[in-house]
Amino acid sequence: MVGNTFPYTPQDWLNDIKLAHSSGIDGFALNMGSDDWQPARVADAYAAAQTSSLDFKVFLSLDMSTLPCSTANDAASLRTLVTTYLSHPNQLRYTRGSSEQLPLVSTFAGESCKFGQASVVDGWRSQFTQHPDLQGKMTFVPSFFVAPNQMSQFQGVVDGTFNWNGGWPVELTTDSTGSSSNSLSSTLKNLLGVNTTTNAIGKFSNLLGTGETSSSSDTASGLLNLEDALSNFIGSTDSDSQFLNASIGNTSNNVYIAAVSPWFFTHFGKNSFNKNFLYLADQHLYSKRWESLIPAQVPLGTDSDLNATSTQPSISEQVDIVEIISWNDYGESHYVGPIEGALPTGSEVWTDGMNHTAWLSLTSYYASAFKAGTYPSVSSNEERVVVWSRTHPASADATSDTVGSVPGSELVLDAMWAVTLLSQPANVTLQIIPSSSNSSTESPLAQQTFPVPAGLSKLTIPISVPDTMDSVSMRTVVERENDTVMDLNAAQMGFAFVKTPQQFNFNAWVGCAGDGCVV
Repeated sequence: MVGNTFPYTPQDWLNDIKLAHSSGIDGFALNMGSDDWQPARVADAYAAAQTSSLDFKVFLSLDMSTLPCSTANDAASLRTLVTTYLSHPNQLRYTRGSSEQLPLVSTFAGESCKFGQASVVDGWRSQFTQHPDLQGKMTFVPSFFVAPNQMSQFQGVVDGTFNWNGGWPVELTTDSTGSSSNSLSSTLKNLLGVNTTTNAIGKFSNLLGTGETSSSSDTASGLLNLEDALSNFIGSTDSDSQFLNASIGNTSNNVYIAAVSPWFFTHFGKNSFNKNFLYLADQHLYSKRWESLIPAQVPLGTDSDLNATSTQPSISEQVDIVEIISWNDYGESHYVGPIEGALPTGSEVWTDGMNHTAWLSLTSYYASAFKAGTYPSVSSNEERVVVWSRTHPASADATSDTVGSVPGSELVLDAMWAVTLLSQPANVTLQIIPSSSNSSTESPLAQQTFPVPAGLSKLTIPISVPDTMDSVSMRTVVERENDTVMDLNAAQMGFAFVKTPQQFNFNAWVGCAGDGCVV
């Protein structure tokens, strides 16, 4: 997000590029908006990529939600911007089915831009892609927020599709493609049959932790069934298939960019950006989304069956590029890079102390698998465990939040999530501990031990706060032959799961332990 880089120096760009490259990322999509200072930051990004001496690419993703596009002059400004970097040595060049690799240009939105012409199609065709300044000089793969069957109108205008919304199961919280509605979809309400004001699913962990039987047990069982229903949406490639099977996708040379993302939460009030909702990211969304795009089989651990294996996804050979959303979009909580630069005013409420760079330790593994077509082995000096959770129960009432409750929070689980990457089998224990715990010998409040094989495994246990406490934390211990090989005590790292928060915060706290952690 170039809009969050106002104070960036060339060294800041270089630092980000080095960190991204070491995490298996090949380039940055520069989401550029309308601020008059942003072209200078874009120039710095291209220059830093060249200075780095790394094989690191950048390309423009024109943010048409803010860039003007109502006149021919608006289009001329875009063409000038694009042509500035067409020949830059670090410009990403990609063309499917051709020996001539052309510079790639993308967008965020743009499905209503006419550039002074009679229609959107005519505007993009005559004033941009087929204009003499750009015709035959680029590969244009926009993210137009239209239904897949509407992409056919852009044949001859675009060279492919970037499915931005594919990173999350947005169909759980929206009624239409490309929407960011603040309510659950009617389809999901009918599927779940839940009262969407009660956080029924978010209370699942509390029910499981009571040890009660009869009606409480039946309720917990019912909520687990709802969790199973939601799992069908996690990492799904249904929306990808819809775009790939649309008319524009019938041409074998069309480029397809798939999105992956670890999270989504935004909480701006009506006096700000007026965005207050989340997309479901439970059940190891980041891992499962990556796995759905990798053309290989690998043992994939689940809570109940660590030996389950995946089936090769049908779309893997059609995915050209995976775009991670995002490096630094702090306002929507899906950043994987460091918290730096100029955060959107108000977003510090949910980003302060919520570093996500530990997710880069998973990114490097999956990026390697996507590019190689096979999962890498894990050596003894690359072992790591990545752990995350939210900071309060889904059903909590915030004491001083002026924005209000968060639509979509009805779906989330109170859980501790972990992914292990191991060179050899081990026993992995997930614990819920007092938030004040600084001792490795203090008894946990709850725990579960999993016998985990070598490779990647995904684990989870519920997290809840006892009536006698105000908060708890979490810990992960990896043991092999009675020796502790990794120990992640989140309490010592500042994480607390608070029973009654002051502000709603459905962002994730993420930590990593082990020699294989990227940062």
